[in-house]
Parts: sequence; C-alpha cells; structure tokens
Amino acid sequence: MRVQLFRSLLGLPATLALAFYYGRGEQAWHGAASDGFGNLIITPVLLIVTGPLVVMGFILYAPPHLRPMLRSRLKAPLRTVAWYVLSVAVCAAVIVYAGTSDYLTTLPKWAAASIAFVVLAVIVWGLPFLFLASLYFAKSAFNTAHVHPMLPGVLTAVLIWAVAIFNLIVEGTPEGPVAAQLCSLLGAPLSVTAVSLWELRRMRTRHGVVLRG
Repeated sequence: MRVQLFRSLLGLPATLALAFYYGRGEQAWHGAASDGFGNLIITPVLLIVTGPLVVMGFILYAPPHLRPMLRSRLKAPLRTVAWYVLSVAVCAAVIVYAGTSDYLTTLPKWAAASIAFVVLAVIVWGLPFLFLASLYFAKSAFNTAHVHPMLPGVLTAVLIWAVAIFNLIVEGTPEGPVAAQLCSLLGAPLSVTAVSLWELRRMRTRHGVVLRG
C-alpha cells in the first residue's frame, strides 16, 4: 500500500508537469482535471466490463480441483458489483427525473416539497458516495481478493491498460514531442503493472501464495 501511494503521489506531479510544459494554457489544466475525474468514473465501468473475462480466465487457469472453490467465492464480489450498479442507477434515475419531469408542479405544495427534499437528499448523499465508492472499488477491484489474493493485482494490471487504450481512442495522442507523448501514454500503465507484478511476487515469495495454488 505504501508503494502504491508513493506511485500515485509521484504520478500526480508528473501529469501536472506534462500539462504545464506541453499543454495549451488553461485548457491543459482543465483537461488534466477532467481526465482525472473521467478516469475515476470510467474505471469502475471498465472493471465491470473486463473483470468477468479476467476472473473467468483466472479460474480456468487454476487447477481443476480448485475451480469449484474459486467459483463459490464469487458471491461477495458479485454482491459488491450489484450494489454499486444499483446505487448508480438510482442516483442517475433520480437526477434525470428531477431535471426533466414536470410531475412536481402538479402536486400540492407539501407533497412537492417532500419529494424535492428526498431528491435533494439522494443527490447530496449519492454523489459523494459514488465518488468515494469509485475510489474504493478501483483500488480493491470490487473485493475480488475474496476469490483469490492475487486476483486484485491481476485485475489492476489489466484494468490500467484498458483505461489507457480507452483514453487513447477517445482523446487521441497527448500534446508534446514523442518522448512526452510516450511518457503520458505509457507512464501510468507501466508503473502500475510493475507495482502489480511486484505485489504478486511478494505474495509468492513471502507468503507462499501462488497463482495456481
């Protein structure tokens, strides 16, 4: 965890430095901020999309006699994903309904005020909750350590490359010379992958946890 925190703290000034030297004024700072927030939002979505494939491959790679046990441990991550998706759906539905529906104008004032209070409470509570939940689930990979201790590290390595590819497709190559573009594109995936591989090696050498055990 200390190494992961150090990598994150090191990556932040590196991102800001690239935005400062090769960005376009205020647009660079706005772009860096929006990219960071966008990655926070898209990471759980990509994890939900790519996670089942990685978990399936992980279980298939395990010895046949261990596969039923690993499958039986999927309940906790599946419940976590279900609660997260349900929370996102409820918050999105409330916000969209409150912004587009004229139903409140047809109700008595006391009823409209009560419903408006509930909607406000959902928004005020739901948005910070989703923000913090996205941070937690991006870090814990939806509690997949319940299935196998090595699974979060494997998922993190796969996920960071999925995020990098997604950003490349959506936003294209960053500003600056080729060296700066490569640092911007590959800095995060390579460093996160290196930390994940070191984490897996540390599990194996210090705690006897193996991928096929």
